[in-house]
Amino acid sequence: MIGNKIKELRKSHNLTLEELADTLNKEYPDTINFNKGRISKWENNKEEPRLSSVKILADFFDVPLDYFNGIDLEQAEILPVYSKLSRDRQEKVLYYAQTQLEEQENDTPLSIFEKPQDNFVTAYVEGLVAAGYGAFQEDNLHMEVRLRAEDVPDSYDTIAKVAGDSMEPLIDDNDLLFIKVASQIDVNSIGIFQVNGKNFVKKLKRDYNGSWYLQSLNNSYEEIPLTENDDIRTIGEVVEIYKP
Repeated sequence: MIGNKIKELRKSHNLTLEELADTLNKEYPDTINFNKGRISKWENNKEEPRLSSVKILADFFDVPLDYFNGIDLEQAEILPVYSKLSRDRQEKVLYYAQTQLEEQENDTPLSIFEKPQDNFVTAYVEGLVAAGYGAFQEDNLHMEVRLRAEDVPDSYDTIAKVAGDSMEPLIDDNDLLFIKVASQIDVNSIGIFQVNGKNFVKKLKRDYNGSWYLQSLNNSYEEIPLTENDDIRTIGEVVEIYKP
């Protein structure tokens, strides 16, 4: 989907949503107003960008427009070259590609959705969240992990690693969290929140007077009040906890 391709390009360029929006607005001032909320909706496939916006993204990231239609960058680069070759050279390319495919099929690695015989799967941890005083967005990571297949939920969007003990005894330091991306979650749910640039895993609470705050399960930590002066973003809801 187009949203997945946009997210893939943004992350490969190490840009936050806000950084991408600010850069696009500076480089393309006469187009639509880009903002992190709009781009987030595109990435999570809640809205589909107009063709004019897709063309701007293709120009900015220097990729062919077809890339957003599901064609890999390698395909987008190879096909025009292949079409210019003479017939005999095309046959050589095709023969080489077929031999490479045969070799690959004889030694194909498991995808993250396949369960090998030892009942482990490979997945990727994409972020660090604090069960404590907050982890900065810049602390994000991309880490390959092997997980017990029986403990991996059927449906989730991303995985984050926990740093800290503020959510004990339910969530421990170094636990992995399976997250369903969402812009809003229900009261009393445990979610991932970004407050003033720091990422937290906390329980969302609302006081009797209507004020919102984030609650730790460990009584050693104070509540985090949420005010209109804070830059607050809900990243998603924790759907499963993985104990290493």
